Amino acid sequence: MSSTPRPGAPAAPGDLLPEAAKILVAGGFGAGKSTLVSAISEIVPFHTEEVLTRSSMGVDDLAGVEGKGTTTVALDFGRITIHNRLALFLFGTPGQGRFSFMWDELAAGALCAIVLADTRRLSDCFPAVDYFERLGLPFVVAVNCFDGARSYPPDTVRRALTLQPEVPVMLCDARLRTSVKDVLVKAVDHVLLMETGRSAHA
Repeated sequence: MSSTPRPGAPAAPGDLLPEAAKILVAGGFGAGKSTLVSAISEIVPFHTEEVLTRSSMGVDDLAGVEGKGTTTVALDFGRITIHNRLALFLFGTPGQGRFSFMWDELAAGALCAIVLADTRRLSDCFPAVDYFERLGLPFVVAVNCFDGARSYPPDTVRRALTLQPEVPVMLCDARLRTSVKDVLVKAVDHVLLMETGRSAHA
């Protein structure tokens, strides 16, 4: 358990974190959320994926992700230990709007969120950005660099999403463990920076 700082002493960054924390992984349909959780999880990840059928035609927009054959209908779950004091539990949210009713349940008790963006369908991550802004939950935007997709610098993505200046934006490859770990570290660092700022003004 984290040590308690002396009265009047500033909290060390590590003291601002719990021993285990929930991080949401959100974003549009086909942005790579399930892939990201699978790439980093130290346990066998849990997925609730179903095969796309004809009944989903006209409901799930496949423009730009025509090769996608499955969809998450509830959640993805994985776990990664960042160091011996912090275990992260990753909850991937369903990307389709018709499953957005689950977000409140998944967001309960979350430390922060990752919004996974796909430049082929950038507008798909607007609902996640809007949701976390309304909720007041710290989040970072990770642009998943798909093969063959046009690449944009982070500042261009920031302007397109009209993000606040303090929201980190970075490029990633959701298939690569090292890249996903960089995103998670950035998300935790973002929370620490915000908490340190609040502590300094308390």
